[in-house]
Amino acid sequence: MTIAPVLAPGQRLREAMDRSCIALPGAFNALCGMAISRAGFQGCYVSGAATSVSAGVPDVGILTLDHFSKLIREIADASGLPVIADADTGFGEAEMARRTVIDYSRAGAAGLHLEDQVFPKRCGHLDGKALVPIDHACEKIRAASRAAQQLNNGFIVCARTDAKGVEGFEAAISRAKAYVSSGAEMLFPEGLTSEDEFAKFAAAMKGVKTIGGRSTPYLLANMTEFGKTPIIPVTRFGELGYSCVIFPVSLLRVAMGAVTRALTQLQKDGAVSGFIDQMQTRKELYELIGYTPGTEWDYPAR
Repeated sequence: MTIAPVLAPGQRLREAMDRSCIALPGAFNALCGMAISRAGFQGCYVSGAATSVSAGVPDVGILTLDHFSKLIREIADASGLPVIADADTGFGEAEMARRTVIDYSRAGAAGLHLEDQVFPKRCGHLDGKALVPIDHACEKIRAASRAAQQLNNGFIVCARTDAKGVEGFEAAISRAKAYVSSGAEMLFPEGLTSEDEFAKFAAAMKGVKTIGGRSTPYLLANMTEFGKTPIIPVTRFGELGYSCVIFPVSLLRVAMGAVTRALTQLQKDGAVSGFIDQMQTRKELYELIGYTPGTEWDYPAR
């Protein structure tokens, strides 16, 4: 019997994006990753913002590479999904950008994105950001790209540019083209403010050939709430030429909204009776993690 080869996470993600624009909900822990997989999504996202606030710190680059790699491994193992992970500014200079690619790949990630902000970075939808010089950003991308090529497993290096909110839309296009020339195979234009801007950015990237031979780089759209970008459906992003849409903090916001309301009611009532019908039951939890009490549980061999 011939056994089909198991594709690496980056290869699986590429195949999914080649078929259509896909949604990548943000997983802030392994259980959340399992739920994303159970819901039928083809991949998930690990957000720097969600990871940071889950650890009780703001999204300003405080957490370490080891912290992120551990979380990526837990989510990738539990979900079985290809994971795109936030790498902020690369945890240092070019040498660290290279190490980040290798560590993330070993943790099971399909790819990562590096941004061109100065450290300490800020949320992409806040004002007051500052950018590193373009040659500095390109140096990191080249180092990350070389590492990905040596891994030879389809790992995706995505370049995020925050230039639109700092230097203007044309600067974002110029930087994006330079990043593709430096080895990025995917682009992430952060902080765009209209469907028209997303369309114009995608149009400007047509025919910008990647080092991997694609005629146009993959494009990632950030569908975060309460920011500068209006709510745009995944299908519409696909029509505009985007490959994937991340929802970085959506599930965390839903979860913490429910936690806050439950705590308020518990403080008031002194009992959980008023919100027990909103809870995931013990049976539902065990079903999600594939556990039957009294039966030996097999760790998934992914």
